[in-house]
Amino acid sequence: MLPSLLFPFAVAFVFSMVLTPFTISFARKFKLVDDPKTHKHPAVIHKKVLPRAGGIPIFLSLVLAMILFLPSDKTSLSIIAAGALVVIIGILDDKFDLSPYLRFAGNILCASVVVLAGVEIPFITNPLGGILDFTNFSFSFLGINVTTGSFLAIAWIVWVMNMLNWSKGVDGQMPGIAVVSAVIIGIASLRFPVITDNNIFTSQLSFIVAGASLGFLFYNFYPAKIFPGYSATILGFMLGVVSIMSSVKLATAILVMGVPTVDALFTITRRILSKKSPFWGDRGHLHHLLLAQRMSQRQIALFYWSMSLLLGLFALTLS
Repeated sequence: MLPSLLFPFAVAFVFSMVLTPFTISFARKFKLVDDPKTHKHPAVIHKKVLPRAGGIPIFLSLVLAMILFLPSDKTSLSIIAAGALVVIIGILDDKFDLSPYLRFAGNILCASVVVLAGVEIPFITNPLGGILDFTNFSFSFLGINVTTGSFLAIAWIVWVMNMLNWSKGVDGQMPGIAVVSAVIIGIASLRFPVITDNNIFTSQLSFIVAGASLGFLFYNFYPAKIFPGYSATILGFMLGVVSIMSSVKLATAILVMGVPTVDALFTITRRILSKKSPFWGDRGHLHHLLLAQRMSQRQIALFYWSMSLLLGLFALTLS
């Protein structure tokens, strides 16, 4: 199994390494940049103009590796189509700073594309015993069977997209978390007595995500040459999808992304209790608090990666 995972990983990594410098030039040419003098966001911590649009090389690397290594079935095509929509919305935001409400609506639309193609959550394991079945309630929409698990899958993908997007406050933070999370999910996909084609597909796709993220990370680690931008929400989208496809191992995904998850929950709760919209940014995220404690950007990124790795390894020991 190892070569079938490492080859897609390596190819996606090389594509990402090669395409990112071209994206940097492209972003500067078309003004897809983050200028701290004009971008009046409370979470801005950089001092110079840097290109955004990091989702472009990541997505192109994903697509090229998927074409080379994965079958061109309905699932693959829906992931590519929805992923393209994620990146398009992200590029528009990188250029025009769209309303967070409009972006959120776009997240729901993108998640719906893959869910209607069959990526859903039919059940989850009940910690108290047995399973929680989400296929009991269903109805037909445009000839497609929609279940409770379909809505749960949309909610999960949208949650991961936004939660991971909030974890890009310092250089290298977001793609590093994605690398670790994708590798752990890819390994978890193969932890079954009988390995099916779906398990292999999901594991290969997870390692492709990891490779594309790692290639981009080389240019995003402090001092960053390019920012992820909102287009890099493609990473959260892909992690949300593969965690569902890996035989519904949502608990593994929740654990490996435990620090961003807890940070996102505290952020939403804090903003609501302060009578503010949970969609509008501030400087109350964990990475901002660590910066206030004089930790460097590199130290904070390494902290997030290390915690993801430790929690991910812990998740792999659980039944």
